Amino acid sequence: MHSWPMGFSGHHARKRFGQHWLRDDSVLQRIVEAADLQPTDRVLEVGPGRGALTERLLAAGVGAVHAIELDRDLVDGLQERFDAHPGFSLHQGDVLEAPLELSDGSIANKVVANIPYNITGPLLERLVGRLDRPVDPPYQRLVLLVQKEVAERIRALPGQSSFSALSVRMQLLARCRSVCPVPPRCFQPPPKVQSEVICLEPIPASERVEPALAARVESLLKQAFLARRKMLRNTLAGVAEPDRLQDLAASSGFSLQQRPQELTPDTWVALARGLNRGD
Repeated sequence: MHSWPMGFSGHHARKRFGQHWLRDDSVLQRIVEAADLQPTDRVLEVGPGRGALTERLLAAGVGAVHAIELDRDLVDGLQERFDAHPGFSLHQGDVLEAPLELSDGSIANKVVANIPYNITGPLLERLVGRLDRPVDPPYQRLVLLVQKEVAERIRALPGQSSFSALSVRMQLLARCRSVCPVPPRCFQPPPKVQSEVICLEPIPASERVEPALAARVESLLKQAFLARRKMLRNTLAGVAEPDRLQDLAASSGFSLQQRPQELTPDTWVALARGLNRGD
């Protein structure tokens, strides 16, 4: 059992903040291991809650842990628990709007987050970026606790039912892998959904899709995945003359009889490159 500092007494998880506190020691340890922490690491922790993960991050001997917590009622307890640690700093605010720099102005190189499920999309965009506007410089590694359905979409392979526009975007921005499943019983209070820890390693700037090409890929994904059950000859109609589109499909290695979820991320890039070349 954990004994919480006085600053947490009487505080209960709040539904409006999407609060579900991870209490399972083995999952917490898996998160720390996946982050591959080094003494020089400066870690951004999103949503520390009562500090179960914060405690392990600091114990790992990293250079700094900067936590961002929205719930001001948790801030006193976190400060009481960790302020004596020289590597700890805390910002009370909304991670979608708060500055992400550490208190000394430096930038974290790793992120560990138990993401409130109601802000997963916007927070992924803030931490990893968009295809045409990736976060720069990228974090070395992000270890994120997300809803299982989102994790499956991020790491899905072409042809799988969960493969989506999000799969293509994230896989062009980062190397994605599963760390471990997290059932509801690992949280207090238990959420109604299954969860999963994933690890993202953003692709170095030198290997990214260049901005003009990324913008075209983004436009194609939006158009094609609006009707994912339809063949590409229907969903991509209008992006080029029919004969030219047929030639581009052949040279990019796919058929217009296929559906969008059957194309690999690299195939989308090849199609975008062909279209940009002809414009």
